[in-house]
Amino acid sequence: MKKQNVAMAVSLLALAGSAPALGAAASGQTNAVSASAAVAAFYDTLHTQPIWFRGGANAAAIAQLTSILQRAPFDGFAEGPQLAAQVQAAAAQAASGKPEDVTNAERVLSSAWVQYVQAIKKPTTGMIYAYPVLAPQGDRADQILLTTAAAPSLPAYLASVSDVNSIYKQLRDAAWAQAQASGNLTPDPRLLANLDRVRSLPAKGRFLLVDSGSSMLTLYQDGQQIDSMKVITGTDELPTPLIASYMYYITYNPYWHAPDHLVRKTIAPNFLAGGMKYLKSHGYSVIEDWSEHPTLIDPTTVDWKGAAAGKVHLKIQQDPGPLNSMGILKFPFPNPEDIYLHDTPDHAKFKLANRNLSNGCVRVEDARRLGTWLLGHEPQSPGSTPELRVQLPKPTPIYLTYITAQVKDGKLTYLPDLYGWDRKPPQFASN
Repeated sequence: MKKQNVAMAVSLLALAGSAPALGAAASGQTNAVSASAAVAAFYDTLHTQPIWFRGGANAAAIAQLTSILQRAPFDGFAEGPQLAAQVQAAAAQAASGKPEDVTNAERVLSSAWVQYVQAIKKPTTGMIYAYPVLAPQGDRADQILLTTAAAPSLPAYLASVSDVNSIYKQLRDAAWAQAQASGNLTPDPRLLANLDRVRSLPAKGRFLLVDSGSSMLTLYQDGQQIDSMKVITGTDELPTPLIASYMYYITYNPYWHAPDHLVRKTIAPNFLAGGMKYLKSHGYSVIEDWSEHPTLIDPTTVDWKGAAAGKVHLKIQQDPGPLNSMGILKFPFPNPEDIYLHDTPDHAKFKLANRNLSNGCVRVEDARRLGTWLLGHEPQSPGSTPELRVQLPKPTPIYLTYITAQVKDGKLTYLPDLYGWDRKPPQFASN
């Protein structure tokens, strides 16, 4: 194939995927036009073999595609049933055997599939992706069609793509079954909000999931749950953000940096009452900045009354030790919100049903067990020096999300929406 033809196809496909944001109806029409243009470029320029009518109609794949599209409103893709009708009509017309009818049907089916896959591969609204590769991948029309064409079993491949991941599949399929049983085929907005928040999770592999909806941490290996533990996550005023990142190391003997509101409400008033004795007994130091080796500030030179009143903002660091709020281990990962996982000396709160009690960071019930999973062996501090970092054998993906939908006895139920994100998406992500 000539290089300029390939370049033209790639250019057309790229343009087709770059339509501006519009209202729901206009956006759906624009997406349809974009998908049709991209599909036309794919077939006309790349001259690929048919996907749906290779050696005759693939009846099982066409039926599978139709079924997926009919269910698509429960993926948040409202145009699905309309596209399903178009697929059925085009496939019926192709039964004539006329080349033009077969060609038209091939493109109609491919366009419908591209629009659906692009819909379920949208990035999660409000999620911070510390690395772009952690966002859903493969939403270009040529990528979608080439991988579909290469599938050993087309019906099985369509089903696996539409399932997204195990959590997504469980929630959507339970909702769809209930809808069919009741006859109410309008999806609950809470379902769609939850599916949007879990669509970024991997379908397989090894990763760590923190869910602030249930305040649980789950470890996944080869896509299967292998362990879980309770966590303490953010309050409604200071929610734990939606984040996708990689964890590269763990930190032994961590410092704790007191948040501003605790300095104002607790530390400053206690210093005014107890003086230097209070600071020393808790291992607190006043520091100039949050760098790794900050300059210490003489506490006697500080305006503690101003700090208690919120007029002076102090940076307070707590040394490692039994009172340190980080416990013995900290689990950092890159993100712009300075969120991390950590141990805690206070384990009483893990007995509570409502564990949305933190300032946004995540306290873990069993830091040693988590450390063992990450390291592959029991975590042992290599020394007593503060902030000792130990590299993990390999980077581990970590996802922080918020799941209020759950399936019990085959029925979909909902937890209280503490953060209000079932009604309005969070605004953390810069994108």
